[in-house]
Amino acid sequence: MMKKVATLLLLVFATQLFVQAQLLTGETTAVTETNSGKLRGYINNGIFTYKGIPYAQANRFEAPQKPAAWQDVRSSMTYGPVAPLIDPTTAVQDESEFVFNHNWGYTNENCLVLNVWTPGINDGKKRPVMFWIHGGGFTAGSSQELPSYDGENLAKKGDVVVVSINHRLNILGFLDLSAYGDKYKHSANNSMLDIKAALEWVRDNIASFGGDAGNVTIFGQSGGGAKVNTLMAMPSAKGLFHKAINQSGSFRGAMLDKTTTQSISAEVLKQLNLQPDQADSLQKVPFAQLSQAGKKALAVVAEKLKAEGKPIPGFGLSWGPSVDGEDLPYQLFSKEAFELSKNIPLLIGTVKNEFMPSLGAGLSNAPLKKINEFITNRYKDKANAYIAAVKKAYPNDTKPSDLLDVDVLFRPGAVYQANEKSSISGGAPVYMYLFTWQSPVLDGKYKAMHCMELGFAFNNIHRCAEMTGGTKEAYALADKVSSAWINFAKKGNPNNSGLPEWPAYNSGNTATMHFDNTCAVKPQLDKELFELVAPR
Repeated sequence: MMKKVATLLLLVFATQLFVQAQLLTGETTAVTETNSGKLRGYINNGIFTYKGIPYAQANRFEAPQKPAAWQDVRSSMTYGPVAPLIDPTTAVQDESEFVFNHNWGYTNENCLVLNVWTPGINDGKKRPVMFWIHGGGFTAGSSQELPSYDGENLAKKGDVVVVSINHRLNILGFLDLSAYGDKYKHSANNSMLDIKAALEWVRDNIASFGGDAGNVTIFGQSGGGAKVNTLMAMPSAKGLFHKAINQSGSFRGAMLDKTTTQSISAEVLKQLNLQPDQADSLQKVPFAQLSQAGKKALAVVAEKLKAEGKPIPGFGLSWGPSVDGEDLPYQLFSKEAFELSKNIPLLIGTVKNEFMPSLGAGLSNAPLKKINEFITNRYKDKANAYIAAVKKAYPNDTKPSDLLDVDVLFRPGAVYQANEKSSISGGAPVYMYLFTWQSPVLDGKYKAMHCMELGFAFNNIHRCAEMTGGTKEAYALADKVSSAWINFAKKGNPNNSGLPEWPAYNSGNTATMHFDNTCAVKPQLDKELFELVAPR
């Protein structure tokens, strides 16, 4: 009798697994309602999936508006268009393309679309919403660019709703035409207004997808992390999200001011032989011609700033958000901006190796002598002190190129931001991490490079096997990292049973979770290194 019961239970369990694993499609499958009309998606592994949903529409250089309504049920089963790139991809490096496994998508200026993964629709549940913002700086990238961005596994594991978005980038998102007419009033930061419009769509529609508009976590990596910081400094976005995760996206460079952004726009007109009263013509200039004029304008203005002895922010003069006095009235790391986001819990961190100088210099497997020569050329009389500081921070590293590949570009900004935010009296907690796990792919060449943590945060090791190796160690760590992200989205605290106790960060304890095969909380180990080489 017991054997029959066990067999029956096993059969029921297997049937449930089979049903969940099925791809379900059809005219009446996964149909739900939005303010603009009905949508039809599909169900995969028990997760309702919708792609390419319009969340707004916009004329070129104008602020986003509500999307046009539709009458029939809209099919939403494939990714929508991505923002046009200043330099279209026509060739790639074979090895790195294998590791990243890009999906370049198709471009169209009408790219204000989003994607949703959810365990249930129209079920009355109020699941936490995890709102993903892609990287690529402010000039490139998309919601479907990397396989790690797929939200199915995260939604399934955490019983959360995952949303990802495309939005305007580069010259289309940031050309400041405010001097040429009221319809361009917001043009300096239209890209950020797009993201805000997507958050408003979530506020107004996510209940139909089983989500809770009162519990939204924005999270992003690299340029997406910078966009998270920008939203936290954006007064009109306040209330649209309630927690924030910044992955490798803290940059201390100041945003451009109005004088500079308007000078760039004036130079764009000049490059196209247009007079100020012909600014409307920019709405019809072919994108390729427009983007080339933008590149030349940036170069001209950068030279002028250099001649005047003025600083050029970040990685050089480029397209990005600016202090416009209205949509973004404060610098990102100003007291006003920190006060604005005072009540937003923050999970922040970086990966150990980020941009890895050894890759660009062809020194991945170089002997110690070659590595020391490179370090001496870069740090001159500080070379010995640099080497000593790296060894003190990471005493167990053995590969010569490890001396070169420790990140000193992204993490200093994250530490600074964590120190500042955690010092606010009565403010929400900050949690700091450092992802140190080393990928075994291609003999360990890619270490913990920029983007390495993404497949772990989204629990997508299988989808990202080219980057992670798909090892059992990677799966085990992904379970811990994705659980931390899910728990943070649910209650503002990343602690979970798979990790040691993770205290909130402050400048006194500098508590930092090191994600590796063995996870551990450690104080800041690289303080001397940053004091030596990081920009202040």
